[in-house]
Parts: sequence; structure tokens; C-alpha cells
Amino acid sequence: MLTNAAVKAARPRAAAYKLFDQGGLHLYVAPTGRKSFRIKFRFGGKELLLTIGAVPEVSLDAARARCDQVRELLGRGQDPRTCEVTQTGKARAFADVARQWHNHMRPRWTEVHAGDVLASLERDVFPAIGAMPIGAVTVPVILNALRVIEERGSYVTASRVRQRISAVFAYAMAHELADQDPAAIVSRVLTPPAPAQHHPALLEIADVRELLAAAELVDVAPAVKRASRFLALTAVRFAALRGARWEEIEDLGGAAPLWRVPAARMKLAAAKKLDGKNDHLVPLSRQAVALLREICGNMHQGDANMHGLIFDCGGGRTIGEKSIGALYDRAGFAGRHVPHGWRASFSTVMNERGADGADIERALAHSPKDKVKAAYDRSERLQRQRDLFQEWADLLVDL
Repeated sequence: MLTNAAVKAARPRAAAYKLFDQGGLHLYVAPTGRKSFRIKFRFGGKELLLTIGAVPEVSLDAARARCDQVRELLGRGQDPRTCEVTQTGKARAFADVARQWHNHMRPRWTEVHAGDVLASLERDVFPAIGAMPIGAVTVPVILNALRVIEERGSYVTASRVRQRISAVFAYAMAHELADQDPAAIVSRVLTPPAPAQHHPALLEIADVRELLAAAELVDVAPAVKRASRFLALTAVRFAALRGARWEEIEDLGGAAPLWRVPAARMKLAAAKKLDGKNDHLVPLSRQAVALLREICGNMHQGDANMHGLIFDCGGGRTIGEKSIGALYDRAGFAGRHVPHGWRASFSTVMNERGADGADIERALAHSPKDKVKAAYDRSERLQRQRDLFQEWADLLVDL
């Protein structure tokens, strides 16, 4: 019988060859290196061949599940070539159901989160089980897919992907496409992530200035460098930065420039995300305004309508989840500072300089302890935060 290791290790030869599994299923390896699963069967007294799919789009487990379907059709006296497996399986293949679930959930998510969810499924799940009928996906099959993620050392990712697979099964069960959720059982045998650690952060102003200067010398996409500088100046969460849009910038050419981060993209309870009163207001320093104008000056003429992503890597694609972290690593600060570390840098430096602690917490979008006090003097509070961000920017960047 075939194994996943044997499929992966199969190399092209001068002539095409086959590696057999069972029930007529075999791996066909062409001289070009293309590998595909095929099934040999007899129908109407003739030996016939049906191609199931290519590697890696179709995994060994998926090929076996499709092979079982072919055998089921043959048992009913039906020709798999004319009554294709796809007629009974494609509409309910795991990937198809997962995309239906994703479309159903998308209005509730931010644009960035929706993109991350789909990307994780396409990268780590669909190649292994996407082509399988959702009812044929078993606990061992899911576990094998997640073990591949764990082998990369990505234990948190493996846990997150399992949750997403489980959510797909919950959706499928609600629509009578599956009878159970095998991913729920898998959670008990996954390797637990390491205990959470504090994000490394530079806490001296001389060090953060050195980091920003070193990052400018690294050869990466301009959008990544600019995003790094804007992140440093605003101390927002990285997810908020990745999804930043021009429509969220107010009064850029006026006296009180502001970035209004929609509540829907903030780290809030689901109910609060729907209320615009929970938008996070970030007063923009002169340095932040200058950076945005620099981006405007480098935009194509057709993009000058100030819509879409601010940090666009081309084609409406936002910067990658690990892009700024990789930038800092290449700048020589690996293990010393990460994107989220700017929040600690801002808080530590400004607290040491005697800034009001409540203003700092508000600037970081932390919930105020005194709810009554927080409800008053909104304009005065916003001005104090504007002064706070300007002081921070003056420490970071010379104009």
C-alpha cells in the first residue's frame, strides 16, 4: 500500500510508472514529474481508467475516499465515467462546504481576518482534505493534516486551524451535510502551544530610533517600511494597521488630522463591533501626516481618489502577517522587538516621561476604569491624546 511518504518521495523517471495502493487505486508518475491518482476498474467486461486528481491538490486520503465512491457506483451498476464521482461528491466536498461557511461568516469579520481565514484553509487544509466528501472526512485524516502544521512548530496555528475545521463541520451539520464533527475529538490530542510569552519590545527611546533607522536600510517592499513607521507612530494593534483604509483618515490637510479605526476592526466584543461609538480615534502627529502624504505622492494617478488600503502591496493586497516582524529580524533586532512591541514601547516611554496614565491607556484603546469620567470632556481628552502622540512622534522621528 502507498504511504504519504512514498507519494512525496516519488521522482520522475525516463518512462512513466505506477505505484499501487489497493482496489485499483495507484499513483501515476509522468516523466515530467507530474503525479496523479488514478483508479483502474472493470465495467461492461472492459478494463477502464479514471483519473481522480493530481498531487498535491488531492491527498492520498482524499484519493482513497474518491476510490471508495467509484466502487460504490460500480456496485450499483453505474459507470463512474458517465455518472461521475463529482456528481455525488463535489457539491459536498469539504472545500466547497468550507467556502460556503466562509461566505456566510464573512460579513461578520474584518476584511483582513476573512482573508487570513481563507488563506489558512487553502494553505493547510484543502490540499489534504479539500477534495474529500465532507462525510468521508475522519478523525485520523484531520489529525494527519494538523500534524503537518505542528511539524513546522506552528502549534498555535494548528489549534486555530482545527477550530476553523470544526466550525465548517458545525455549519455542515446545521445544513444536514454531515452527521458529526470529527475535528472536535482532534483537539484532545493536539500538542498544546507553549505558554504565552510577553512580546519582546525595546523600551529605550535611543533603541527604538536605532531600529527605525536600521529598518530603512533593509531591501523590502516600500509599503512594508511605511507600515512599520506608521505602526510606530500610532501604537495601534497590527491587525488595525493591516486593514487601514484611506476612507478612515479625516482632515488630513486640516488642523486636526485623525485616523478613525472602525469598531468592526478593533479587538472588541462582537456586540461592540457593531456600534460606531466604539470607533478608536487616533490623532495623527505631524510625522504621521507627512508619512501619509508621502504615500499619496507615490500613488498612481488612478489611485488618487483616496480609497482602498493605505498599505497596499499591489492588487488590493495588504501587507503580510509576518512582513514587519521579518523586517525587524533582517534589521538585526530579532528577539528584541516585534510589531506588537510598539505598544509597550509607547506606554513605557510616555509613562516614564510623566504622561497621564489614563490618556496612555485611552491612546492604546484600552477600556477606561472610570466609565463615568470617560464619558465627559471628549474633546478635551482627544486634544490631550493629540499632544501625547505628538510628543511621542517628536521623540521617534525628526521632521
